[in-house]
Amino acid sequence: MSAALLRDLPVGADTPVRLATVGVVTVPPSPAPSPSPSASPRSDALDNRARILDAARAVFAADGLGVPMREIARRAGVGPATLYRHFPTKEALATEAFAGQLRTCRDVVDEGLADPDPWHGFSLLIEKIYELHARDRGFTAAFMAAYADAVDFAAEREYTVRAAAEVARRAQAAWLRADFVMDDLILMLMANSGIHAASPAARVAASRRFAALTLQAFRAAPEAAPLPPVPRLRPRAPFPAGARPARTERGGTDARTDAGTDSRADARTDAGTDSRADARTDARIDSRTDARTDPGRSEPRRTGSGSRP
Repeated sequence: MSAALLRDLPVGADTPVRLATVGVVTVPPSPAPSPSPSASPRSDALDNRARILDAARAVFAADGLGVPMREIARRAGVGPATLYRHFPTKEALATEAFAGQLRTCRDVVDEGLADPDPWHGFSLLIEKIYELHARDRGFTAAFMAAYADAVDFAAEREYTVRAAAEVARRAQAAWLRADFVMDDLILMLMANSGIHAASPAARVAASRRFAALTLQAFRAAPEAAPLPPVPRLRPRAPFPAGARPARTERGGTDARTDAGTDSRADARTDAGTDSRADARTDARIDSRTDARTDPGRSEPRRTGSGSRP
């Protein structure tokens, strides 16, 4: 209403006053600011990280920690730069890749400590730890290395070793031999990691048999308990990747091929030796023949009582 209209309105006691109706206007709240892209990892970055860890676990389990980082990146389907952006060192990658195995180790030793039968708890620890390490070669190497910079990994390893030592101390009051020390268990774990079999299942089967042999060796009064079955093993092949010997249809190394290769190599070696020996012999024979037939060659000097002047 303008000021002129307000002046024209009669003002008095009898003048009614009308109040305008005012509507309430509700202002919706402003939406919360969305997080910046840097606040949380993108979905593709999370997928890359998961693929890297899956590839690392697979190659570490099969081939150990010696696998190059570039090979892990290739298996994961990412570039080396992406791999190093997530895991700057192989130590960092192995630490996260083996986090599950470390938790399993802790559970195993806790189970051994909780067992009311000390010897059974110790046996349980040996059998399960051996199988865990047989299934994953890389974990054995990482566990033995105790990465200095991986604080969580080193702490978990230290706890596992201390708890295993307590399980062994309890078992010494039962059937464990009195001269057992923890270095004996570490030595056996190193031997267990050296098992080479035709398949992961055969490696685990061999580890179970080795665990049974270990328990008999550690027992103060060994008992003739039946051993697990003997798996089919194979020696470690001294061939680089991609240069493996020929195999038969049954999957084993063709002994006849190796024998043929060796025999041909021996034949070449023998032929070379014989030819050199024959050459030396012929040379000596020729030199003696020339000495007898060459009139210009002086007769060898004779010595002794019957010699001529």
